[in-house]
Amino acid sequence: MRVRLLGLDAPELAQDCDAADGRSWPCGRAARDRLAALLAAGAVDCRPEDTDQYGRLLATCTVAGQDLGAVMVSEGLAISSGRYWTEEAAARQRGAGIWAGGFDTPRDWRDDHARPQGAFGWLPVFWP
Repeated sequence: MRVRLLGLDAPELAQDCDAADGRSWPCGRAARDRLAALLAAGAVDCRPEDTDQYGRLLATCTVAGQDLGAVMVSEGLAISSGRYWTEEAAARQRGAGIWAGGFDTPRDWRDDHARPQGAFGWLPVFWP
């Protein structure tokens, strides 16, 4: 089942961001890898709230009591898009993740780049 996390927008897999020293780093891969690590911590519990235009479930999900969206935004690996404003403000203040340097918002990056074959912007979650 395809699930899209509500309230955040993460860098695309092929997206790079700038570090404080101006060097480029693979922020999209870092976000994917961090989410994979969070998912490996236990069973995923999602609260469905809606579906998007592609039929993907829109949900808030937790693993081991941690809200996945809150963790991703607070670690600077996603931006808030309707929720998680407090987490984003704290990440900005600390210069965490993407907030350490410059970056295009994921929306702007998608608008400026053709979507690579095989790319996806959803979270594969499997219920037993």
